[in-house]
Amino acid sequence: MSGFVINRKVRLRVGFVFGIAYLVFVRPTPGSLLLGIPVALVGLLVRAWAAGHIVKNERLTTTGPYAHTRNPLYFGSFLLAAGFALAAHWSLLLVVIALFTFIYGPTIEQERAGIRARFPEAYGAYEAHVPAFVPRLTPWEGQGRTGEESFSFSLYMRQREWQAGLAFVAAVAWLVFRSQAGF
Repeated sequence: MSGFVINRKVRLRVGFVFGIAYLVFVRPTPGSLLLGIPVALVGLLVRAWAAGHIVKNERLTTTGPYAHTRNPLYFGSFLLAAGFALAAHWSLLLVVIALFTFIYGPTIEQERAGIRARFPEAYGAYEAHVPAFVPRLTPWEGQGRTGEESFSFSLYMRQREWQAGLAFVAAVAWLVFRSQAGF
């Protein structure tokens, strides 16, 4: 997918605006919460797992969730957004899919080109065996792998992914409150 690429600041602002509107207007039910919150939690955990593995711009990360998908941070973000959409109403999932397709699709393509240029020898085999977005079930164990490096809590903290965890807890608390308050 090529074409228009929205920079990181704009993506964050768009997400922030949609997030605020969502929190103001959402009217979840207990059933929608039971459907959506587990999906969002899986997304949060995927992002945390990815943040504890990636060392940006220093090496091609192919361990942990990166052995399943080349973009686990984006996949985790998608699951988070999809889960919160389902927690409100299933139809919002269509909005999430459209936003991710048009905003993150070109971004993933642009980043792929940059990573390929930075790590030309290792990236070809990795790209051939690991899907760009939807994860493969079994981890890729091909050439270019440096061994199964374990999750690094210090990387997780340095990436500030703990902030997503706090935001998740606050959003879930708000959704539960909204489902009980009836306003």
